[in-house]
Amino acid sequence: MRDIRIFVPNLEAHTDGTVALPEQASAHVSRVLRMRVGDALTVFDGRGGEYSAEIANIAKKAVTLRLEAHSPIERESPLAVTLIQGLARGDKMDYIVQKATELGVARIIPVATMRGVVQLDDDRGDRKWQHWRAVAAAACEQCGRNRLPEILPPCSLEQLWQTNTLPSLRLLLSPHAKIGIASALILRPAELAVLIGPEGGLDPEEESRAVTAGFHPVTLGPRVLRTETAGLAVLAAVQSLAGDLQ
Repeated sequence: MRDIRIFVPNLEAHTDGTVALPEQASAHVSRVLRMRVGDALTVFDGRGGEYSAEIANIAKKAVTLRLEAHSPIERESPLAVTLIQGLARGDKMDYIVQKATELGVARIIPVATMRGVVQLDDDRGDRKWQHWRAVAAAACEQCGRNRLPEILPPCSLEQLWQTNTLPSLRLLLSPHAKIGIASALILRPAELAVLIGPEGGLDPEEESRAVTAGFHPVTLGPRVLRTETAGLAVLAAVQSLAGDLQ
């Protein structure tokens, strides 16, 4: 059987060595995977390391695990990438969050832009934020990561310009750029941020403001990529050049 990995928040709080899985995870383990008492699986809480565990009990709506050995194993890239993603419509944001997590992104900041077709009020934005965090957790279960990427609540570009937590190396993927992305990584940085526009791209005023905020326009080549492709292509490129993709 393949290694089954389950995300369970706050594992350190379970000092007695047992943990009840959340209802959705319990249903997945017992009904979808049809696992039985005594079966082995791996659990992690997104803060690093993982536990081997064994199913101790299966009830109607709850599966209880017995925690066993803890392993400090990490699968994080040495390159910490912050993906600043213009909000995309439909399932595109789910896809971006999922695949960016698989590619080792450290942080995702969803941003509302002038040309973006998606605008979120506070209530809807909070629901989306919680949903994207769940998408990232599921992606970590699949790809083997033991640390969840940080996903910030959606914000505007104006709010982004005011933050002082971005890495010093800031890239802006632009079809008008003259410099390739490899040139920007020549000094092998430990961290960077990349800004990706929405479906309609960034407004020229936004691009100008980004440059003023320290973003360097870069290109991946002669073709214009869709927003759901662009950030993932950048992540694959920078992880290959300076991260852990081989």
